[in-house]
Amino acid sequence: QVQLAESGGGLVQPGDSLRLACVASGRIIEGDYFTWFRQAPGKEREFVAGIRWGSTGTTYYANAVKGRSTISRDDAKHTVFLQMNDLRREEPAVYFCAVGAQMSTYAENWHTWGQGTKVAVSS
Repeated sequence: QVQLAESGGGLVQPGDSLRLACVASGRIIEGDYFTWFRQAPGKEREFVAGIRWGSTGTTYYANAVKGRSTISRDDAKHTVFLQMNDLRREEPAVYFCAVGAQMSTYAENWHTWGQGTKVAVSS
């Protein structure tokens, strides 16, 4: 079973950029999907971005981050990145990585998660 470990969170100012990383250990299956979700205090976990592992590398983005964020992967390092630019005051949350066989923007459809990395945006 794949295990995920996120890193890269921290305290930033509005307008700053941040790159999060999700390292996967274990067997990754060609065609699996990796996604990033985020969860703010008192709110549901929401989809941010996704990418397909393999030759297609199809990417998916939530409207809220489209144009400001880039999801990418390093196959050799089994790592998926989320580059977030122009971070906004409403975006502090714990950011989670998930992996699965089918793409979905609903958190309840994902069953393998990392522990999360916290992003805080100073006011």
